[in-house]
Amino acid sequence: MNYKQWNNKVVVRIDKGEELVDNLKTICKKLDIKLGSIVGIGAADKITVGLMNTKTKKYQSKEFTGDHEIASLAGNITTMNGEVYLHLHIVICNVEHKAIGGHLSSAVISATFEGIIDIIDGQVTREFNDEIGLNLFKL
Repeated sequence: MNYKQWNNKVVVRIDKGEELVDNLKTICKKLDIKLGSIVGIGAADKITVGLMNTKTKKYQSKEFTGDHEIASLAGNITTMNGEVYLHLHIVICNVEHKAIGGHLSSAVISATFEGIIDIIDGQVTREFNDEIGLNLFKL
């Protein structure tokens, strides 16, 4: 992992074999980022993607292995209980050029990941909402 900051922008590179979500959290902790957004592209070969079942209020996750392009990663950075909280969504494409998407739980990079974090001066926290079953923005 490597990153460089210019004012409120952080350019990120995550390398082959590294776990994407953990490294993004590490960067946010090191730079004390409490609010922001992230976008990125790259390639991964072990990705866990989830979909929220609104009836059961539980994520249904599935792991995808093999070569996949990260066609798009988008998400936000907030905090919950004093810790960095990443809410990331991803679209991946397989060798047949079929797209799969959802909530990103984890991804092991197979070539590289290139991302840009946009830091917002402020802080938004989250709190669990029983009715929805998700950690929502506390504004």
